[in-house]
Amino acid sequence: RFRKDSLVTKMSQEAGDYILHHDAKVMMDIYRDLYEKTGGLVTPLIGNIISDAGYDAQYSLKQKKDLEKAPAWDEVIEYNHPHLKIKKPVILDFGAAGKGYLVDLVGEVIESHGINEYCVDAGGDILYKNKTSLRIGLENPSDKEQAIGVYNLKNESICGSAGNRRVWQNFTHIINPQTLTSPKEILAVWVVADKAIIADALATSLFFIDAKKLMLTYTFKYLILRDDFSIEKSPDFDAELFT
Repeated sequence: RFRKDSLVTKMSQEAGDYILHHDAKVMMDIYRDLYEKTGGLVTPLIGNIISDAGYDAQYSLKQKKDLEKAPAWDEVIEYNHPHLKIKKPVILDFGAAGKGYLVDLVGEVIESHGINEYCVDAGGDILYKNKTSLRIGLENPSDKEQAIGVYNLKNESICGSAGNRRVWQNFTHIINPQTLTSPKEILAVWVVADKAIIADALATSLFFIDAKKLMLTYTFKYLILRDDFSIEKSPDFDAELFT
């Protein structure tokens, strides 16, 4: 949505019928599923809200106008892959899962060249394949020079989500599309899964929904750090946590 020549930008300017690239299906399907599971709290229709709040193409970090709640999916989007009908211009935002998906795609390219031991690190969204584990520091959201613990990553992906890196006024890059506020009771979430797109998408989803509901569909491990520095984690989240 930050590029003037992107398909997403065109959709924000013109309603109409669009044909998506074949690799869009994975991400669109996950977004639709998480939209349903979270009651619309994880949605690609968050783009106008985030941009109006200040996380815009100019990275102004200044709220431009009063925010409006995100519309319902079916009001704006009609999706039947590869066809995407935009009923009225809207800024789509895929920040909840897009970087994780990019990590997976890079991993596929690497493996297509016969390389099966590698690490793709996209600013902390990591896919690691190796016989030995890699120690990953879990950043303290209150002090980026510290870690609250270490996760031992092996043949899987880890993605984290926190508001400390992109924060302005009363907002972070995570905004509830109905209350139009950023969650404050959770400081950070880490998710481990086979695919980075799953880890990335669920790390955002856990700001809005109980992990047990997601575990009915997805296989993952997680750690949630709350505002009082208490934690919630799955038993198999293989981390050494500092006290």
